[in-house]
Amino acid sequence: MSQFRIRPTSLRGKIFIPPSKSHTLRAILFGMMGKGRTYIRHYLQSPDSIAMIEAVRTFGAKVDVAPEQLTIEGLNGVLKGAENVIDAGNSGQVLRFIGALAPLSPAYTVITGDHSIRHNRPVKPLLDALGQLKAFAASMRQDGYAPIILKGPMQPGTAELPGEDSQPVSGLLIAAAFLKGKSQLIVSNPGEKPWIDLTLHWLKKLNMKVEHQDYAKYTIFGSAAYDGFDIVIPGDFSSAAFPVAAALITNSELTLENIDMEDCQGDKKLIEVLIKMGAKIAIDPKQKTLTVQKNSVLQGMKIDINDFIDAIAILSVIGCFAEGTTEITNASVARKKESDRIHAMATELKKMGADLEEKEDGLIIRKSSLRGTCLESYRDHRIAMSLSVAALAASGESLIQGVECIAKTYPTFARDFQSIGAAIEVIT
Repeated sequence: MSQFRIRPTSLRGKIFIPPSKSHTLRAILFGMMGKGRTYIRHYLQSPDSIAMIEAVRTFGAKVDVAPEQLTIEGLNGVLKGAENVIDAGNSGQVLRFIGALAPLSPAYTVITGDHSIRHNRPVKPLLDALGQLKAFAASMRQDGYAPIILKGPMQPGTAELPGEDSQPVSGLLIAAAFLKGKSQLIVSNPGEKPWIDLTLHWLKKLNMKVEHQDYAKYTIFGSAAYDGFDIVIPGDFSSAAFPVAAALITNSELTLENIDMEDCQGDKKLIEVLIKMGAKIAIDPKQKTLTVQKNSVLQGMKIDINDFIDAIAILSVIGCFAEGTTEITNASVARKKESDRIHAMATELKKMGADLEEKEDGLIIRKSSLRGTCLESYRDHRIAMSLSVAALAASGESLIQGVECIAKTYPTFARDFQSIGAAIEVIT
């Protein structure tokens, strides 16, 4: 197990933001379903990407992996029977997206994953909806979690499901686009809407027709067919959150490169919220850069975080350095991510001396002086990175356990932060 030893540090210079995980995984998936050859340039090299590549290979797609490019020979919308059990690893997107597409094949497909996937990432809403579309879809332990077993043929029709977690909805939107006929999804309590927008962006980009009314009712017209495509993956706003936060709480000036504010990723909303809190941030759309300037005075505020839920861990750190009180709400879905992120951040920040309260759907955080201590990552990449950032502005030394999980979205995190002056020592 790897650890970080971190001492308080100020930062300086420039940092290049890694490619988007969500765009990378969708690009691989749509590359599999296309006709002919797809090129995915500047993709995220991570365990989740590997899991998605191996999943599409299992269905018969050919994938050539090079350091800066993936080349995929698509299946023209026709899935072969899965060659083997599919291992989603730690990826909820692989579980839910591949799980939704698998019943396009008349053969059986089995999908499993790591401990988090098998015990903390519910899949019952997806399985129930697939059943309504005449697919066979079951949890092998009958507990609503992976391993799951699926079999088609799935039929066009109407399915209802809860929408607090966007991934089952996205997966079904993608799968229904390939059915031979019109389908409808009825979604109760729709949430994480920007991630649905990301999926809709891809469907529109590839000329698939989908209509929706306020994210609660979707009409998918089916019979999708498209040629392979060529795409450069943009920078990941979820990953950009960590150097932005680090610069703010250490009162450092830092420039982030590979930032496209025109991209549709939901987590760019964090930048808007930080500016409202008082962050001095300059954006250059032409150069695709974002610069955090010194001497920001952050003011606490009430924040509905559902539209950028992945930022809850790092925003809870920022709240410790904002004047007054920061209240994070509408975050209950964060308890069902790679870890229970609400409880994990409350527990670890309290170890550091934070004055905060854990609520069912969020956190109340008051300005605090943090001190270094021994911290746990919960095998969650966003927890590990958020605590690393907190340690840069805490008094004394911190030791963070289990940081290898960071490779899920930001494999160059330690090296990049060291390049801008962060006192991070990697202990293997």
